[in-house]
Amino acid sequence: MERPTDLDTYEKWLKEELRCKIDAKVKRRYETVSLLVRSEFEQTDFWKCLKHELEESEAAYRLKTNGYSLLMTKPGELDLDIKGFDSFFLKTGRWNAFENKNWPSAPDGGWVTPENWFSKINDIVRTMVVVKYLDGVEILVERLQQLCNIPVLTTNVDWEAREEGYYAAHLYVEREYSIPTLDFNSEKIPIKVEIQVTTQLQEAINRLTHKYYEERRRKVKSSDSKWQWDYESDEFIPNYLGHILHYVEGMIMEVRNREVKK
Repeated sequence: MERPTDLDTYEKWLKEELRCKIDAKVKRRYETVSLLVRSEFEQTDFWKCLKHELEESEAAYRLKTNGYSLLMTKPGELDLDIKGFDSFFLKTGRWNAFENKNWPSAPDGGWVTPENWFSKINDIVRTMVVVKYLDGVEILVERLQQLCNIPVLTTNVDWEAREEGYYAAHLYVEREYSIPTLDFNSEKIPIKVEIQVTTQLQEAINRLTHKYYEERRRKVKSSDSKWQWDYESDEFIPNYLGHILHYVEGMIMEVRNREVKK
């Protein structure tokens, strides 16, 4: 079968090639598991201490920078969001087919199916912390990693710097959860919760371009397509705007640090 080119052909490919039917049962299981993960994660010592840690980080940053604020996100407004099934399913399509460089073989790490996708997709439950300045991303990530120093938790950080101008740090907090299987049993598997740390400028451009990127990700990328050379393409302006804003943030840091040193 040819590589799927959109979600409809991808769902058909899943059913015919991997024997995975995406029906109401599969969707209900996703909703049940994602709600369970959010509920249990909210009871962890890490989450209970997170808001206090943000307040402590804000105070320490102000002291270090002679009064500059660290956070745009108010600690009391921090919530855990659940990735909707449609967005989640699209991500499996990108992994298995649309962006699979090994096609028609399995992607690195193997096929993502309803049997294993909770341990492979790392942001079914997530939150975002927005900082004012570029240096705040690394400072806050380091402090949150220290907060994660709990035996039942493991963490890793992905420093995102994508070709399309996306910049953010993704901190993944992993622990085991007992979840229902498709055959009504239960199993213990490791699942990650994502804490995204980004700057106010990056968060603003992401909001403006999110709908566009979601639509673009629904289709296979052409290996011959180079958006950098097509100034009339949908990608050209938003992608370069992301890079420009990242550069501007670096310049803001340079000016601010000169002021602090005076």
